[in-house]
Order: sequence, then C-alpha cells, then structure tokens
Amino acid sequence: MPHFSAPVVIFLLASGFASSFIDSTVGGGGLISLPALLFVGLPPALSLGTNKLAGSISALTSSVSFLRSKKVTLSLVGILFPIAIAGAVFGADIAKHLSSGFLKPLVVILLVAVTLYTLLRKNVGSKSTFQGITLKTLLTLAPVSFAIAFYDGFFGPGTGSFLIILFVLVGFDFVEAAGNAKVLNFASNIGALATFALTRSVAYKMGLLMGIGMLIGAAVGSQVAIRKGVRYVRPVFLAVTIILIGKQVLSLF
Repeated sequence: MPHFSAPVVIFLLASGFASSFIDSTVGGGGLISLPALLFVGLPPALSLGTNKLAGSISALTSSVSFLRSKKVTLSLVGILFPIAIAGAVFGADIAKHLSSGFLKPLVVILLVAVTLYTLLRKNVGSKSTFQGITLKTLLTLAPVSFAIAFYDGFFGPGTGSFLIILFVLVGFDFVEAAGNAKVLNFASNIGALATFALTRSVAYKMGLLMGIGMLIGAAVGSQVAIRKGVRYVRPVFLAVTIILIGKQVLSLF
C-alpha cells in the first residue's frame, strides 16, 4: 500500500476533482481516476474496487445536483435503479472469474457507433421529446440498462456515454439524459462496490480521499452542465467519447 505523503494526497484530490468534473456531465471520469490510483501504487484489482468507492461519491453528488435542478425523471429511474444495481453486482462477480480483454474490440465498435450517431444527427438530444413512460420504453430501457450496468461492473470504460445515448434515443435532451444517466451510474457503482467490498478489494482510505476531490468536482461539473445546457454537454460528450475510443484502440495493441 502507498504511503499518504503530501504529494500523494494532493495528487489524489486533484485527480478526483478532474475526473468527476468530466464524469458528472458525460461520463469517462475513469480515464483519469483509475490510472491515478494505479500511479500511486495500488494493484489493479484493488484499484478497481477503490475507484468504485470514489466513483459512488461522485455519482451521488452529481445525482443530487441534477435532482435539485429537476433534470431527473424520477418515475423512470426509480424503476431502473434496482435493475442497474443487479446488473452491476452480476457483472462485478463475473469479473472475478473472466478476463475483460475480449470486450475491448466490442467496446470500440459501440463507442464509434455512438460518436457517429451523435455527429450525423446534429439535432439529436437538442431538445426533449420524451412524452412519458410506455411499455415500449420500459421494454427498451430495462434490459439495456441491465446490460450497461453489467458492463460497468465487469469492465466499465464508456458506461456514462452508453447511458446518456440510451436516454437520448428515447427522447431526452442531453442535459436530462445526463441527469438520468448519472443516477443509474450511481446504482451501478454501489452494486459493483458492494461486490468488490465482499472480496476485500477496496482501499477505503484512498477511496474516500479521492472521493473528497470527486465530491467537489461533481458539484461544480454538474452545475456547469445544468447552467450551460445542451450546447455545452453535446461537444464535451463527443470529445470524451472520442478520447475513450482512442484509449481503447491503443489498449488493443
């Protein structure tokens, strides 16, 4: 275990802030937080669990901000929340037995598809056209939410992007989609965290320390997204998704 020297504390707080500022809006914060935990000396398995602890704090903070601004559809996410927890628990449990390597090519393909869809359909997510919960909506969102949460527990990169585009596809604008996605991301984080905790794969002190930075970053980032609206969220979403694609492509070689 690494020592809590002043540089380590400052580094974890700063990386926590930076990762959650991005993650609170469009996801992809793990691009910063997970490498940061590995950099300070945590082994990979422990880094994954610790990242879920810090990520849970970030996701909860962002969720509260979006809820207060009425950018979350409670009637819908209330149904999907336990489904996301179950998916993440299942995914994290499977991750203990299987390598995530086989998922990387599929993730790249899906992220490219999400990016192209957002680029080519310039008006998608610009305004909300969601007209309420229907059976068709639930039959779409429930299994896909479970699958994305499973993926988050099993592997993780791009979860925020996948959740946001899922809500955009059923009619939400990008800000509302980000709010709904963040609540479900909180569900998948706590589901995976519980599973990692059972196998003692969480460094609580480091996770809470990074979580402090994430709490501040999430509070600031979510407010920026809410106030600036779709014109801010859409380009940031595209930029982070493209970076995710690059990272995943590089990891294939």
